[in-house]
Amino acid sequence: MLELDASQIQMGRVAANKDEALAMLGDALASAGLATAAYLEGLRAREAQGSTFLGQGIAIPHGTPQTRDQVLRTGVCLIQFPAGVDWGNGQQVYLAIAIAAQSDEHLHLLQLLTRALGEGDLSQALREAREPAQILELLQGAPQALALDGQLVALGQPAEDFDELLWQGARLLRQAGCASSGFALGLARGEPLPLGDGLWWLHSEASVERPGLAFVTPAQPLSFRGEALRGLFCLASQGEAHRQALERLCDVLIGGRAAAFSEASNSRQVIEALGGEVPPDWPSLALPLLNAHGLHARPAKVLSELAQGFAGEIRVRLQGDAGAGVSAKSLSRLLALGARRGQMLEFSAEPGIADAALPALRAALAAGLGETVEPLHEEASAPAVPVQAAPVAPLAGSSLQAVAASPGIAIGPALVRTPPVFTFAERGQGGDHERSRLDEALRSVAAQLQRLVDGAGVASIREIFSAHLAMLADPALREDVEARLATGASAEAAWQLEVEAAARRQEALHDPLLAERAADLRDIGNRVLAHLCGVELPREPSEPYILVMSEVGPSDVAALDRQRVAGIVTARGGATAHSAIIARALGIPALVGAGDGMLALAQGTPLLLDGDSGLLRVAPAAAERDQALREREQAQRRREQAHAERLQAAQTRDGLRVEVAANIGASGETADAVELGADAVGLLRTELVFMEHAQAPDQAAQEREYRRVLDALDGRPLVVRTLDVGGDKPLPYWPMPAEENPFLGVRGIRLSLQRPEILETQLRALLASADGRPLRIMFPMVGAVEEWRAARDMVQRLRAEIEVADLQLGIMIEVPSAALLAPVLAREVDFFSIGTNDLTQYCLAIDRGHPTLSAQADGLHPAVLRLIEMTATAAHAEGKWVGVCGELASDRLAVPLLVGLGVDELSVTPRSIALVKARVRELDSQQARALAARALTLDSAGAVRALVAEMH
Repeated sequence: MLELDASQIQMGRVAANKDEALAMLGDALASAGLATAAYLEGLRAREAQGSTFLGQGIAIPHGTPQTRDQVLRTGVCLIQFPAGVDWGNGQQVYLAIAIAAQSDEHLHLLQLLTRALGEGDLSQALREAREPAQILELLQGAPQALALDGQLVALGQPAEDFDELLWQGARLLRQAGCASSGFALGLARGEPLPLGDGLWWLHSEASVERPGLAFVTPAQPLSFRGEALRGLFCLASQGEAHRQALERLCDVLIGGRAAAFSEASNSRQVIEALGGEVPPDWPSLALPLLNAHGLHARPAKVLSELAQGFAGEIRVRLQGDAGAGVSAKSLSRLLALGARRGQMLEFSAEPGIADAALPALRAALAAGLGETVEPLHEEASAPAVPVQAAPVAPLAGSSLQAVAASPGIAIGPALVRTPPVFTFAERGQGGDHERSRLDEALRSVAAQLQRLVDGAGVASIREIFSAHLAMLADPALREDVEARLATGASAEAAWQLEVEAAARRQEALHDPLLAERAADLRDIGNRVLAHLCGVELPREPSEPYILVMSEVGPSDVAALDRQRVAGIVTARGGATAHSAIIARALGIPALVGAGDGMLALAQGTPLLLDGDSGLLRVAPAAAERDQALREREQAQRRREQAHAERLQAAQTRDGLRVEVAANIGASGETADAVELGADAVGLLRTELVFMEHAQAPDQAAQEREYRRVLDALDGRPLVVRTLDVGGDKPLPYWPMPAEENPFLGVRGIRLSLQRPEILETQLRALLASADGRPLRIMFPMVGAVEEWRAARDMVQRLRAEIEVADLQLGIMIEVPSAALLAPVLAREVDFFSIGTNDLTQYCLAIDRGHPTLSAQADGLHPAVLRLIEMTATAAHAEGKWVGVCGELASDRLAVPLLVGLGVDELSVTPRSIALVKARVRELDSQQARALAARALTLDSAGAVRALVAEMH
């Protein structure tokens, strides 16, 4: 979403004409890294199609759809021209806002701008402004008008007391976008004001997004503080926007017409009594908007000019909005709608012109309003609902390829678990009673989760259940549940409906990683429901078994007894699900995404699970089972021997030393990693220290964390990855606009360079914590040389202030462009660390969290191996070292190839260190190089794995 700030504004510029102004704007966009220099031709082409003059001295130049490929990232540049620029037709521009947007992202900005173009003329003020802050203040416009329409009126609501009516009003304001989480609590803290005749007033300024007034009445008269309660006005207060409505309300009450509210039979009567706008009773027509990029400037201009050709009034609103709509003759008002493709526009016209105007509007929208459009391809009739066939269990003796989620071999009978069934009444026994029951359940479940947090020995598990605690205390979820309780719902019904609604919203996200968190929400929901319904969730049997479920919640995994559970198989989900993360941390072999047929297995069906290859055998033959048992025994002996030798160096038979380091996420894991044989920390993820704070941690807080790691390493090297967040894993205090594909958006170093003050604080903390100990800093998601240089230069500037004796700077190779640029980058960096997880998904164009494709995202694909080989060769040519810190580094079949490709360091989870060291000791470096050379000639990851399995 585009936003404005002072850094985007150039003041006091002069342009002789419009073309010169466009050239200045194009240069500003290019200098800001928002667009290429060629985007200027798009600005000119757009002006040739029609003027981008918005009104009141403002123009909004932007490119054409054909030049969107010249946009590098979304953004704006503003230039003030105090002397004015002739934009054609005598229109003078004093402020030009150049927009670089890759889709319809600029519609939100147009809404903000057109709100400023209300009453009065801004042109003189824009001309006389001397500071960017003045421009911003003008563009923010007058205070927003009070939201007062039918969607904010609810009559005859089931409520037993004042509090339930309050929650109803707060919910209406939240649904209308007037308030956010926390508003209802602020409203409840206010002092209710009696207005007489059973009407009450309550307001709050807390958590208000825009001013709005809601009115609710109970289904039957209530009493409150000894007086009648026939209706409640709830105000989301912001400035003086409500003054006119309040004055009108007082006039009505003084005139003895309170029944206009307390006895109203529809919302229109209430709105009219308060002086709000109601839709005129004119002929109307609803039409779909077909334009690919919504109602932006060009189609809006065509529409406004069409409307201006009729003598009477034409109004338009988004279908579903309760207001009177806006004038279709006003370009700025049309832009303020922010209408997008596929939305329905509801037109109404004065009766005298409706017969001519409405058909003309239908034809104009169908023709595209001056643009080429495609139909929406909606079927005239509702599509037939496909009949879902019942899942069929795989046959005995068959093999299935699933997604390997946690390594190891497991053998045992299947325990197929189905979701628990909760039976409860839909209606409750009163708001206070149900609220008390829910509170008690939430306290109990919170205590259970806290015990899981406290008992978790691994940081990743603690982090997940800490997030569950936060979800449980989510004020927005609680407000939604409270609103349902206020309607008379039982605690079970209110909780179940709102949790399921939240889970469905997660599943609807484009990002599979975020969508998989729906399982976490349902996991929490089931815990609370089980407590409310008195249902004991299933316990595992005493015999070793393989758990089979549709999706396994994190609570299910964390509660497992490692001595009795042999492995886990899920029908759905991806390798990044929290259950998979916990299974890896606990060392439980697991497969995910095995298909719904697994749910049809008979209880006790023998299963053989290989968590390394992703292969699942159903009712295997005795010979297969015996072979698997032998392999498991061999693997156990390897683990025991490797653990005994974990502190020895990882050196090939012919003397090549490979450093084996640990990937950790918190300082508390360092000592364990060292005890498990780590030569260094090869990846310290710093996100956790940022996630544990309500705001960005200061230098002192970060420095304490980094010192604890260095202290525990006792002179061993520390490789730190700077903050790696983005749209796929945002921070609560660092809001980021939604991105269609956050994995290809603003994340990693791209984001850090947009907030240099946060990056600088982190770098200062790292440098100050070193104290002569070996410190390596690497920057994530570097895709261009310029990004590396910007980050490096910041460190060099700080290093002039903070002396560091042993410092190396490097980058992560996660983007194919960085691997291809390795010969250039190797001349400047001190090292490379290859993040094979991201490198694989970007190279193969397969989301590694995709539930059906992720099995194909194999880092041993020859294309990925070529990028690794290219990086290692470039590094060694310049005398630099290269490491691998992705999951590939701990893959038994990958280690010989990585050593053969020239990788100097393997950084793995602490549990894998001993085995990786042992694997390196089995190798001959010359043979490994020959093996890697052969692998590069093969055509698939499967062929590579077969080759290594045959040779090793």
